[in-house]
Amino acid sequence: MTAPLHEPTAEAAPSAAEEAALVGGDAKAVQGRSLGRIAWERLKRDKLALAGGIVVLFLILVAVLAPVITSLVGQDPEAHHEDLIDPLFGTPVGSFGGISGEHWLGVEPVNGRDIFARIVYGARISLLVGFLSAIVAVVLGTVLGVLAGFFGGWVDTVISRVMDGLLAFPQLLFIIALVSVMPSEMLGLTGTGVRLFVMILVIGFFGWPYIGRVVRGQTLSLREREYVEAARSLGAGRFYILFKELLPNLVAPIIVYTTMMIPTNILTEAALSFLGVGVKPPTPSWGQMLSSAIDYYDSDPMYMVIPGVAIFITVLAFNLFGDGVRDALDPKGSR
Repeated sequence: MTAPLHEPTAEAAPSAAEEAALVGGDAKAVQGRSLGRIAWERLKRDKLALAGGIVVLFLILVAVLAPVITSLVGQDPEAHHEDLIDPLFGTPVGSFGGISGEHWLGVEPVNGRDIFARIVYGARISLLVGFLSAIVAVVLGTVLGVLAGFFGGWVDTVISRVMDGLLAFPQLLFIIALVSVMPSEMLGLTGTGVRLFVMILVIGFFGWPYIGRVVRGQTLSLREREYVEAARSLGAGRFYILFKELLPNLVAPIIVYTTMMIPTNILTEAALSFLGVGVKPPTPSWGQMLSSAIDYYDSDPMYMVIPGVAIFITVLAFNLFGDGVRDALDPKGSR
């Protein structure tokens, strides 16, 4: 055998800078991500959900800043402009419902109130009822759903039968009957305040069984998990397990169902206002504007189109955002 042409040489030791880079790279490679960050990264990839979320934030800002916006454009939702109304037909003068540089969305028939200002203020009613009734439903549904799923037995039976009964109850007819017999003053509220209070409570009360069923099903599954059994074996009490082990793991489905419940509540409020049992005039409401537009759909179609489009965009934005949140918080999601 012949000797090798070159003697094997020892590899040069890495420098301090190279070692630091290797250590930093390894640390970066094994860096963990929180569930919130994972959900946010999933949500960012869903362009439709992001667009829906941006529209939702825009609508919330519009509702909160309604007085500022209307003052900036120089319009009052209650101000009448009879000079812009045709005295013969009672419809706005000009094309497209009186749309002009001063009145961006035109004016209402008969009284000439600015539609843009009333749409902006109407967003307050829709979002207020949508969010507050969702909060009522989430609180009741979460508490009763967790109790039914965790304790089981007769507690589960009673709560489940109550949920079945409420789900079979004609919610819309009950609200119509209740509002029609409500006093004009109650708990320091008058007029529209009373109707808003009643709508929020009744819509939320009839909405909790839907989220209650979801929370109950999740609780039945979670109470059999290993970490719950471990906490129980270590002597943890029932309330500790409820608040420390179960409720944190129910946050994701509760958030998802809340985002899906709000647009349904907005549609319910619009339907009640359309039927005349929502907020009282002259308080602006999108459903109320649609109801008033029935008499003018032929002569002034824009009066019906504009509030209809506002309801459509609002509900669509919430649904798109809710779908994206559901996919982002789903640990088995593919996106």
